[in-house]
Amino acid sequence: MKKINLGKIEKVDLRDVWETEDKDFTPWLAEEKNISQLGNAIGIELEVESQEKNVGPFRADILARDTATTHYVLIENQLEITDHKHLGQIMTYAAGLDAFSIIWIAKNFTEEHRAAVDWLNRITDENINFFGIEIEVIKIGDSVAAPQFKVVAKPNDWTRSVKKAATDNELSETKMKQREYWTALKEYVADNGNPFKMQKPSPQHWSIIALGRSGFQLSLTVNSQKK
Repeated sequence: MKKINLGKIEKVDLRDVWETEDKDFTPWLAEEKNISQLGNAIGIELEVESQEKNVGPFRADILARDTATTHYVLIENQLEITDHKHLGQIMTYAAGLDAFSIIWIAKNFTEEHRAAVDWLNRITDENINFFGIEIEVIKIGDSVAAPQFKVVAKPNDWTRSVKKAATDNELSETKMKQREYWTALKEYVADNGNPFKMQKPSPQHWSIIALGRSGFQLSLTVNSQKK
């Protein structure tokens, strides 16, 4: 029998990698390859617009854009266990910056704060998204330490689709067919390896494919009359 040697995954203390949030972690996360890794974890292509963005007398850690929609994305970092202070900051910054997506990154999420993020996703409009992300750093033996983003709270698309179905009687037949078309196309793209990211299916005659930079995108359109 062949002997199999496997390494053991070890967790690295976050403070051994990033001593401070504002001077170490935030600049690291704002680098293109790292913000891209975060974007991949939640399915959004992100482009950093600014760090330590002023919001009145306060400063938000990172302000980014969703390259598909150009909407603002607020990112708040915390290298400790989540607390009420940061939850309040997130709500204040999101309102001041008119952010459509809010990403709260922390070492660990308490059950109370995870429940708070889930609740916010349930009660807000389908265009508003809240994400709870746990950051950890791991290594195997003497390997280089590697960061990992673990999504612990996110929008529940199934719940929102149920809510949307309840209002379908307000949509025309054409609008319903448009949404069905974009839904089928998004599923087709996913079945073929997700070569690009599509936005959420909506009852409209157009959809967008992100190209990784705000200001550049492909716009798809359908003509219901000409089929």
